[in-house]
Amino acid sequence: MIVMRSSSRAVVAGLAALALVTLAGCGDDAASGSGGDKLDVVASFYPLEFIAKSVGGDAVNVTTLTAPGVEPHDLELTPKQVGTISAAKLVLFEKGLQPAADEAIDQNNKDAGFDVAPAAKLEATGADFEEHEEGESAPSTPTGTVKPAAYTEPAAHTGGDLDPHFWLDPVRYAGVVQAVTDKLVAVDAAHADGYKQRAATLLGEVGKLDTEFKTGLADCQLKTFVTSHEAFAYLAKRYGLTMVGIAGLTPDAEPTPARIKEVQDIVRKQKVTTIFYEELVSPKVAESIARDVHVKTAVLSPIEGLSDANSQETYLSLMRENLQELRKANSCA
Repeated sequence: MIVMRSSSRAVVAGLAALALVTLAGCGDDAASGSGGDKLDVVASFYPLEFIAKSVGGDAVNVTTLTAPGVEPHDLELTPKQVGTISAAKLVLFEKGLQPAADEAIDQNNKDAGFDVAPAAKLEATGADFEEHEEGESAPSTPTGTVKPAAYTEPAAHTGGDLDPHFWLDPVRYAGVVQAVTDKLVAVDAAHADGYKQRAATLLGEVGKLDTEFKTGLADCQLKTFVTSHEAFAYLAKRYGLTMVGIAGLTPDAEPTPARIKEVQDIVRKQKVTTIFYEELVSPKVAESIARDVHVKTAVLSPIEGLSDANSQETYLSLMRENLQELRKANSCA
């Protein structure tokens, strides 16, 4: 089970990827209701919406629960959205990421709910940097992350929360694409061929993405990057980098003064050039640290949602933008 608290935060791909943009355009909360003979599918947040639209194509009517510009952990459902969940034939969600969605699905349409977490093979990659007692010993550090020297997880998090950010690892994302495809085929066998064909296209694009990250990050002068919260541990582990999170798994977790100093020391010692922040959360802490240590700031998107309803960006294009930002920050050949 993923333990996530509700929080208060809120290059373009190649020609083949552009074909997917049409299929996976931004969802609209008002798109609930019947799609005629189309399969009514609800996706709880953007990475799952992108899969549903890309694989579903014109055979599905997709509604997203998390509007553009809203941080997914902040999700609070309206009665209309609950009704949409109740009427759907398939509801895609990641258990533990959005408690409001978990509860609504369980109470209103449990049989239609499809939790993608098992397909993502989640791991405990990190935990929140919270206040702790002096003298507590530090836990073991998972590959791909950097922990404070004196950090111990609070009692409620002993053993480590499962990291929900599977979509930032193309290989894990591909596993979820396949699982959602299999579920669509099972629910709507009449359109199975179309689902499989579109899934093959999407999986091809995600495979290219993985290759681009492997190649693009293979020869970097720096291996460490600093980001506002620990969304990128899977990506770091996959491609041989080390992530330093200012905050923890939840984006609004307040770092302690000790943690801020530790991050500053890491930046100076390892000659980090950039402090990354994200679009849907205040950049104030990242900007403050960057000013103190005289480095740049830039956006590294956790791709939890699109910035606005008119955005032409997609999962694929945002991932490629992330790759370019990491290559610049880490002086990659």
